[in-house]
Amino acid sequence: MPIYESVMQEKPPIVLDIGTAYTKLGFAAEAYPRKIMPTEVVMTATGTRKRLFDYGSPEELYDQLVDFLQTIFFKHLLVSPKERKFVLVENVFGPTVLRETLARVLFVHFDVSSVMFVPVHLIALSTLAVPTALVVDIGYSETTIMPVFSGVQIMAAFKDQSYGGRTIHAEIKRQLVESGVKESLLTESVLEDIKVRTCFVTTMERAQARANGGQDKPTPAPAVDYIVSDNDAIIQVPGLLRETVYEVMFELSNERDSLPHLILRSILDCTLDVRRALVESVFLVGGGSMVQGLLARLRQELQHLLAEDPFYAERFHGELQFKFFNSIGKQNFTAWLGGALCGATDLIQTRSLVKETYLKSEHVPDWSNLCDNRPTGS
Repeated sequence: MPIYESVMQEKPPIVLDIGTAYTKLGFAAEAYPRKIMPTEVVMTATGTRKRLFDYGSPEELYDQLVDFLQTIFFKHLLVSPKERKFVLVENVFGPTVLRETLARVLFVHFDVSSVMFVPVHLIALSTLAVPTALVVDIGYSETTIMPVFSGVQIMAAFKDQSYGGRTIHAEIKRQLVESGVKESLLTESVLEDIKVRTCFVTTMERAQARANGGQDKPTPAPAVDYIVSDNDAIIQVPGLLRETVYEVMFELSNERDSLPHLILRSILDCTLDVRRALVESVFLVGGGSMVQGLLARLRQELQHLLAEDPFYAERFHGELQFKFFNSIGKQNFTAWLGGALCGATDLIQTRSLVKETYLKSEHVPDWSNLCDNRPTGS
């Protein structure tokens, strides 16, 4: 795909990846986002901050999006959005009200020229220039898995679960409160900082030894002191907490809904001829995938289930070895980077929803809407 030179020489498209916790923003053809900022808006009446997607009605969401995007355009990017082209990274199973409201804000309020919605799993994979992979996106509110084969998303094999950054924060908070830490100290930013600075994913052997109990319990990792910057209070983070908070992703249950099971079930929902290709090309993206030890533990768990679990042993045939791609850049903005690459090609001209088309119906075409996908004249 050639770079669309005339567009890039005039006004480069703006690329936005609006996540539940953080938003990545910048311009097409750039290697890094200009800024990664919390997805929050300031309430005018009280001066407090709230998450962008905490809303009671579409009208409230509209107003919050206007305020949020104004901050992006005029404070961080320092550009006027009028007559600009946009690339928006989205989850293909995201709420329809969100994409419809976002399009209305951009076209009606900010008068942009075109918007191109790109699916997060497919566009993240485009950064590797490979057509096939099992894309695992570990975000703040959920973990989603989408197989992609020859550049096509296999929707029927999509899986998701509610464990992500929010679940890890809740587990850190629970363990710290039980150890005697004041709950008032444990704000969302403190919990995230403790998670990033002190926590890791332990090995499968240590996790199993601890779950079995008995005399062979492994010695916990060393405890560390965390200083709360606001009031210089010191929180002691126990070693047991540091290596067990991520076990929520690997907990055994009859539902087979832990992360390794979710990956294997997604592959099994694909046809036989693509399974080996997916096993050998797993791609982890999202901020939650950056934790130390996750990739090694995931490989251990997946190989163990293939070898020891009869359910999977009889369904996966031959010697299979799980292989993982390394991301280009940091995993927390891989999807944004794919959008920046896409916005620098001629796809921005051929696949975008232009203002004139949108204003005729004030509707965003959706792959899940039968009326939007009928052949012309039918």
